[in-house]
Amino acid sequence: MAFERELDGYTRYLDQIQGRSPNTVRSYRTDVASFLHLMELRGIRDLNETDLSTLRSWLAHETRSHARSTMARKTAAIRSFFAYLADHDLIEADPAQGLKTPKQSEHLPRVLTGNQAERLMDRVDESPVEDGADEDMTGIIQLRDAAMLELLYATGMRVAELCGLDLVDLNPRSRTVKVLGKGRKERVVPYGLPAERALDGWLDGGRPRLIERTGGGGEVHDDQAFFLGVRGRRIGQRQVRQVVHDAADRAQVPDIAPHSLRHTAATQMLDGGADLREVQEMLGHSSLRTTQRYTHVSIEQLRQRYRLAFPRA
Repeated sequence: MAFERELDGYTRYLDQIQGRSPNTVRSYRTDVASFLHLMELRGIRDLNETDLSTLRSWLAHETRSHARSTMARKTAAIRSFFAYLADHDLIEADPAQGLKTPKQSEHLPRVLTGNQAERLMDRVDESPVEDGADEDMTGIIQLRDAAMLELLYATGMRVAELCGLDLVDLNPRSRTVKVLGKGRKERVVPYGLPAERALDGWLDGGRPRLIERTGGGGEVHDDQAFFLGVRGRRIGQRQVRQVVHDAADRAQVPDIAPHSLRHTAATQMLDGGADLREVQEMLGHSSLRTTQRYTHVSIEQLRQRYRLAFPRA
């Protein structure tokens, strides 16, 4: 590719200087690479030839096959890329300064009601046992899944943050966990007794047995990882999402993703009287405006309860 050197430099900048998450680095690189490929097809060999109309033309082309949220990310990636080039004197001027982010439709995050959340968490110790399944491994997986669900709900952490946890991040004495969030920003989040019991079960009775079953064959690639898959490697986000989907199905609550547990935890904290700043700190939001979404969720839930209580209102 004609602009491979610029793309590689930008990728290192995102990772090493800005400290962006691996997912963000990967997504931004893919977005920028797509743009550069199109420029190459159009015969552009010098990025100084790129102007605002060129960028808008590319975005118009991409809009036909992508959602608004994806287009917002692509716009952010391109603006970030050209800002990097301008700051490092790799281009004469930044053509993306006037590029506006597409407006996104406002929608409330999906949350469980208090009763639904209680029903879900009451069933976290249950996992389906298939015919002919290894009973010991089934028990190990049940302990792990219960610990993951309890921790997601208790702390409101993101699924990527859960997967990235190491053993040293847990402080049982203070009942807190250190979380590495977006931009590699650390925060310390407390958790309650139900999560403590589930975590103890995993650390004392689940994880050591899994290590024993897989470690002998050299399967364990990261022995510091807090949560492990059945082969002893650090658990992946897709596995965690499936665990949450399966738990929701067993509890007969609306199908949710791990992020919905994050929304639910935040909303219930606000409903319980927590300060907005406290919820912001727990979730690791850089902007209070992001946290304020949950006040709208609480108001909407209040409206729903009001309509049920006063159907003629």
